Amino acid sequence: MATNNRLSPNVLIILGFATVILAGTCVLRLDVCRTGVELSWLDALFTATSATCVTGLTVVDTGTFFTPVGQGVLLGLFQVGGLGVMTYTSLVFLLWRKRISLSDRTAVRQSLLQDPSFRLGGFLLRVVLGALAIEALGAALLWTLAPGGFTPWSAVFHAVSAFCNAGFGLHADSLVQWRAHAGVNLVVMALIVLGGLGFAVLIELGGWPRAAWRRLRSGRVDPGARLSWHARVVLSTSLWLVLGGAGVIVLAEFALGRNGAPPGTALWSALFQSVTCRTAGFNTMDIGSMTNISLLVMIALMFIGGSPGSCAGGVKTTTFRALVAFSLARLMGRRQAVVRRFALDEGSMNDALTLILYGITIVGLGTLALCVTETGPLPHGQTRDVFLELLFECVSAFGTVGLSTGLTGELSPWGRLVVTLLMFVGRLGPIVFVGVLHDMRRQERFTWPEKRLPIG
Repeated sequence: MATNNRLSPNVLIILGFATVILAGTCVLRLDVCRTGVELSWLDALFTATSATCVTGLTVVDTGTFFTPVGQGVLLGLFQVGGLGVMTYTSLVFLLWRKRISLSDRTAVRQSLLQDPSFRLGGFLLRVVLGALAIEALGAALLWTLAPGGFTPWSAVFHAVSAFCNAGFGLHADSLVQWRAHAGVNLVVMALIVLGGLGFAVLIELGGWPRAAWRRLRSGRVDPGARLSWHARVVLSTSLWLVLGGAGVIVLAEFALGRNGAPPGTALWSALFQSVTCRTAGFNTMDIGSMTNISLLVMIALMFIGGSPGSCAGGVKTTTFRALVAFSLARLMGRRQAVVRRFALDEGSMNDALTLILYGITIVGLGTLALCVTETGPLPHGQTRDVFLELLFECVSAFGTVGLSTGLTGELSPWGRLVVTLLMFVGRLGPIVFVGVLHDMRRQERFTWPEKRLPIG
């Protein structure tokens, strides 16, 4: 009997990312990539994983430790990690006029669009060319708006890092020196938001102006001029999360009188920090000196992350929106969870709840592991505030954000391994986990007898 030895799409995604990480680890250890300082295998693995998984956590200063060649390797890693290994693989086959396998199609669908009805060739070309165009425009704007602070190479590096939500920067203080610069703030925030919306939404937004113009000229209602339900959910949820996070940070950091920054700087800093929590990793404020209120809100934003099919990590905005709809439905006694005049089907609701439970479990286990590696048998009195920093580090790694209170460089070797694994699981885990759920799902032809269990 013949057997099918083809690897599943989920395994292909894992192997693809793992191969890139291992290759990056080996290359980063070459002398040409470093400024003469030795880089251990563990730190090379940590850095390569952080770049490929577009996280941004670092144990060395990127701008001074790595040569331009090493910085270029990092740029290549988070460019590949941002758009996806399978995307590039399928695009190469497409350009060579080779036949693209069903496994490649499925892998790209699961990691980018989650829609079985799309033309892979045209979609991939628009994704890659659109991403490169956005990054090029962002780099040009950064260099134009701040030529004294961004060289052409630095502008390209930061633009690609921002769009891919990687969070790698060439300045030791990230972007703190630009906290009051409106132009730099707007460009970087725009790149982060665009990279976190999802490629399907970006493509739809790209075609929306032309459709709206057609509608205006014809005077008729053109369905193509309206954004899809999915796009409207993503945009509205992202907007409320950014504004809500910025409002809390303004209150906690500036309105209470602890930080005497001018109002304009305070608003820019709070808005930027709320945006970058969507898994970008840049910062214009000292994270280690922020209040517990801000850190807790940022943990929530990092856990949610960006939108499906984007460069961002986390459990995704649509998952959070589904949870909110589910909670409101239960509070109001409704049977269906409704989002913008449509009820979510049972499969979507189950995926959302299961993914949130998965994320909480991974973060909980990761925090427990870091407590073991970093604090060990020390009593609580000697480790005050360390738990919040460990939790922040774990959520940042799982959400592939890259923000840190300053703990990353102080982690023990075992702690760095834990964070490395969290970054890898955080980048691929939600995609693979939901894919496995769909593969395992089957329709049962019977029902179990029901019994009421006292709750609460």
